[in-house]
Amino acid sequence: MGGTLRVAVLGAPGVGKTAIIRQFLYGDFPERHRPTAARRLYRPAVLLNGAVYDLSISDGGPGPAPAPAAGPAAAPAAAAASAASSSSASASSAAASAATSAASSAGDGGLQELPDLKDWSLQDMDAFVLVYDICSPDSFDYVKVLRQQIAENRPAGAPEAPIIVVGNKRDQQRQRFSPRRALAVLVKKSWKCGYMECSAKYNWHVVLLFRELLSSILARGCKHSHPAIRLQGALHPNRCSLM
Repeated sequence: MGGTLRVAVLGAPGVGKTAIIRQFLYGDFPERHRPTAARRLYRPAVLLNGAVYDLSISDGGPGPAPAPAAGPAAAPAAAAASAASSSSASASSAAASAATSAASSAGDGGLQELPDLKDWSLQDMDAFVLVYDICSPDSFDYVKVLRQQIAENRPAGAPEAPIIVVGNKRDQQRQRFSPRRALAVLVKKSWKCGYMECSAKYNWHVVLLFRELLSSILARGCKHSHPAIRLQGALHPNRCSLM
């Protein structure tokens, strides 16, 4: 046995957190959305690189909201835009505009159901999956605040837990609020997190997501490379099977 790996799947209501988990575990997709009223825990076993791991997946439910984060929400997007190439400047600008729009709606209730990380003991998690809807700028801003809270609540001296930001509903690509490249640059360069997109409805990149997640947890012992760098290259040599 390889041990127990604890993962928290978090995001705004309706972005598809439970749908992603159910596709990975059972290969099904609920056509009708039923809000997750309380925190749920799934305990599958997975086989990765010849070792069996007990996976504890926490499916986040709603909780009380904190005060909105201080400062302009577009600042991280601006930093990402300056780091991107000139050919992606306009796309990065679109990401900044989307973040600003989401921040303005946060004060009107856009972040009403942000979970209380202290009450959930998420400091003990080995990794986080932060899910947003690629058609909803509000859900992306929600993920931004979640990431900030995870960093602030991590105990001093505790190993850094890998974070993957996941854009769900890729099947609705035409309705997305910002180009994929702009968001990926922002998440990887400014947030220092992994980034990928998936479709829970069509089971596209769902298994890939969990394979990358597990590989990033196991690669955490490599001290000479950044977590975001380890995330992006950890997949291809590994095989992951649900038991």
